[in-house]
Amino acid sequence: MAREAADDCPEETAGSTYPRVPVLLPKHLPLLGFHGRPKSGFHQSLSICLEYIQEALFQNQWQRAAEFMLIYFQILGDTTTREQQAAPEIFWRLGTEILFHHPKSSIEVFNCFADRMKNIGVKHFLQVSLEHAFHLLCQGMMEDAHRVLTVAESWRYGTKSAAQEKVMKLIQTYRVLLDHHTWLEKRAAAENDDQDYFAESSSSLDTHSHFQQAKIALHEIIQLPGVWDPFVRSYVDLLEYYSHHDEAEELLRTYAYDSKYPSNPNAHVYLYKFLKKNHKTSENLIQVLKVLYNLVPSHELMLEFAELLQQSNKEEHHKLALQVIFSVLDFSGWRKNKKAWNCLAKQMKQAIKCRHRDWVQEEWKSRKDWWPAFHFSHFLARKDWQKSEKLACCKYFTYVVHQGPKAQKKKLKTVKKLVKKHSFVKPR
Repeated sequence: MAREAADDCPEETAGSTYPRVPVLLPKHLPLLGFHGRPKSGFHQSLSICLEYIQEALFQNQWQRAAEFMLIYFQILGDTTTREQQAAPEIFWRLGTEILFHHPKSSIEVFNCFADRMKNIGVKHFLQVSLEHAFHLLCQGMMEDAHRVLTVAESWRYGTKSAAQEKVMKLIQTYRVLLDHHTWLEKRAAAENDDQDYFAESSSSLDTHSHFQQAKIALHEIIQLPGVWDPFVRSYVDLLEYYSHHDEAEELLRTYAYDSKYPSNPNAHVYLYKFLKKNHKTSENLIQVLKVLYNLVPSHELMLEFAELLQQSNKEEHHKLALQVIFSVLDFSGWRKNKKAWNCLAKQMKQAIKCRHRDWVQEEWKSRKDWWPAFHFSHFLARKDWQKSEKLACCKYFTYVVHQGPKAQKKKLKTVKKLVKKHSFVKPR
């Protein structure tokens, strides 16, 4: 049985630089010696043991997995360079999974295990620190996670490899994100109406201090190429709170259009929402959404894009509006969206009214071979009519005229007349 409770961090094995297994692991399984060459069949035994551990993990048998981990721990004493390099990471990942689910585990045991594992092979210090911080965040322990990341950020040991540099960047970014979280808490405290004047002044200074720290750190991180969505949003939140709107807009435009950043639809969404909130002109909004349309033609903002285009005085925008709504309905996720079909009906009616029937025919030309089966099958018609008559009236004008079921003749009579009167498609 596992121990009911842990003392302080387990002591190290005498004469060894390797830590003992966490205290919740059973003591009745003997440890093989760490020193000397492995006995014959040693590696084969470890391979079999690893299979038993994996089997126990798959079956959620955490105690059994912990017992086999005691045996597998011998691999840290292996003299083979290749085995030595792989062993710490294997033990860390398996041990983390077991401790996360073991019924007798605790945050104290996990912290102790993580701290010991950081010192088994310095090459793994940063990665273990980052994942340790993630575990603390999952437990709601923000301050402890921040402490772990801060210590890792100051870690120095020789020349970092390319992989370690990437992990260090992640450590810095998540530490900064926690700085922003602290600033949000300070801001909320500063806005508390119950504070007296002196407490409010002190709190405001403290909040501004955290703002400066978070701003500098976020600025440094975002200068690096990459996708930094949550960090950009945090940075913009900071800038907007202190009314640095021009700086926030410049940041969002750089993030959306600078070639050093990967193509990212979210960057254009953030910029559009910022401009819309700050009442920028329709022309500015259209330019942003035009790029988003080229990246993700099925995006939820495309209906807003079509409406903005239709409200424009430019004929080219009206034509693009029809193209946008047709493109939206090319995707199955929009197939039953009443707003999308209403928008299409409105755009088509406006195009024909303005003597641009050729626009509609141009869009239909590339779709006539597959749209009927995609949108207007007999089965889908009956199903959609049962769910929404409004959707059916809008969506199935072609189907109603061509194939309206006899049972629905009275219900569809009005729709048929409407279609015959306004449709540019001649009914059979």
